[in-house]
Amino acid sequence: MTNGFLTILLLSISNVFMTIAWYGQLKLREFSWFESLPVFVVILMSWGVAFFEYCVQVPANRIGFRENGGPFSLIQLKVIQEVITLVIFIIFSMVVFRITIRWNHIVAMLLLIAAVYFVFKE
Repeated sequence: MTNGFLTILLLSISNVFMTIAWYGQLKLREFSWFESLPVFVVILMSWGVAFFEYCVQVPANRIGFRENGGPFSLIQLKVIQEVITLVIFIIFSMVVFRITIRWNHIVAMLLLIAAVYFVFKE
């Protein structure tokens, strides 16, 4: 497995945890036991999930960073991460929240993909 592929795989996994930590609690509000929790407890629960995000994200950046022997510059890593975040978020939104993706969402995603193209252009 190449460092580039491994980096993208790990960033994708980390973004699943991040999306659940940030937005999963919005879906859990549908349950009465969760609705009555103080926000501080919800924050601690989200931090617990985010811990696993960091356990995958930090190694992904270390493996992928050019100065550590990886294939990506710092800016390339960030743009890749943002596109992965958007893709994971859209899938999460469609599956968990049943949100319909509209044409403007597709255009925004295509523009981010264009950003990836330009950040890799020498």
